[in-house]
Amino acid sequence: MRILVGLSGGLDSTYAAFKLIKEGHEVEGAVAVMHEFSDTEGAKEAAEALGIRLHVIDATEKFKAIKDNFVSEYIAGRTPNPCVLCNPLVKFRVLADFARENGFDKIATGHYARVTTLKENGEVRYAISRALDSRKDQTYMLHRLPGDILSMLILPLSNEVKVNVREKARAEGFKAAEKKESQEICFIPDGDYASYIEGNVGKLPEGDFVLEDGTVIGRHKGIIRYTVGQRKGLGVSYGERIFVSRIDAGINTVVLSTEGSFTDTVFVKDIVFSGMREPRAGDERRVSVKLRYLAIPAPATAIFDGNGGALIKLETPEKAVTPGQSAVMYDGDTVLAGGFIC
Repeated sequence: MRILVGLSGGLDSTYAAFKLIKEGHEVEGAVAVMHEFSDTEGAKEAAEALGIRLHVIDATEKFKAIKDNFVSEYIAGRTPNPCVLCNPLVKFRVLADFARENGFDKIATGHYARVTTLKENGEVRYAISRALDSRKDQTYMLHRLPGDILSMLILPLSNEVKVNVREKARAEGFKAAEKKESQEICFIPDGDYASYIEGNVGKLPEGDFVLEDGTVIGRHKGIIRYTVGQRKGLGVSYGERIFVSRIDAGINTVVLSTEGSFTDTVFVKDIVFSGMREPRAGDERRVSVKLRYLAIPAPATAIFDGNGGALIKLETPEKAVTPGQSAVMYDGDTVLAGGFIC
């Protein structure tokens, strides 16, 4: 097959391309330039080491929507995860579109997940499922990928373990084997997201820290600098440990609580359905749900409203359920659906 591999210049995408070449496929690489920090040089170096052609795709215009959403979500008192939106709207979309336009059979990336084909009553569906290496599970980040992309997608690392991938790449002499994994937002490499936001919209006003009963106990430095569940770096003194339990952008307050922030009820909107058919209003389903990227899936019941939303009832209350993050629902290892916590 003729396969277009998304190359970032990192270890995983480099080794994914290498595996496909060893399997005898005709492989070319592509790097999407999304912002000024896109590592095109790293991708070129990886392509040269692999001996394959590299296509450079300009995705800067498409990526503006991701940056704009990031800013607007924080200003609204929510905590977004830009990768969740970028994957279906930009990163995988431009890769798939370029592949179709240029005669490729499939696309591939170095993500740790697998594509599952589901057949029901003659209908074929594509869903994302967990890969072998549970510690590197990236299904949460990929859950919004639509069927037209999943039907083209190959994930060569689905049966690999990351530590072994690094050793295998090192044995092949790939420089990418020595690269560390990035933990920051790709377009804010210094991690100072508050300065990034204020650089776009100006200085945000200070406001009150309040307790659940409305008692003012201090001043915050702008709501974008806080997230639900945060305990450190609040800059407010209190007699016991205190946490952010809620952010109210409408009145510019950050609500604090000594109890942390536990809930057994989560409202979700803008749900995408992959491993299940879109339900009707009132339909219920037992699921396990991840409420943030590194969370352990929790047992729950999802009650769907038939309009892209759901009420998720958790068996056990969860701490720091954060508006703007995603709630991803699973049946075993397979993603059923996922939407934004509101």
